[in-house]
Amino acid sequence: MSEQQSNAKRAGAAVGRATSSAARGTRAAIRKNPTADKVYRTGVGVVGGGTVALGVVLMPLPGPGSLIALGGLGILATEFEGAQKVSRKANAAAKKALDAAKAAKARRDASRAAAPAPQ
Repeated sequence: MSEQQSNAKRAGAAVGRATSSAARGTRAAIRKNPTADKVYRTGVGVVGGGTVALGVVLMPLPGPGSLIALGGLGILATEFEGAQKVSRKANAAAKKALDAAKAAKARRDASRAAAPAPQ
């Protein structure tokens, strides 16, 4: 890794930490005000629910429908414990499916490499 890439990575990490810290402080301030908390949670619910619904509608079509639905679950999981549990299970299932797909690809590649070349 070059020094320029390393500096960029460190700068990105610093920005990420600052953003995370600011988000925690903002969320703590919102929690202190019951009306603002209710509005915030409603907004998160609407945006997360809409994203999940969009992902479910897009699932039959070619493209990232399931990833969009998982993203919506992630949004909901920031505020709702039930969604957090579902999101953990869905992410575990997605990782298991990815591992199975990688294993199947490795088996295909191995069988292709072992097969004699067509003449």
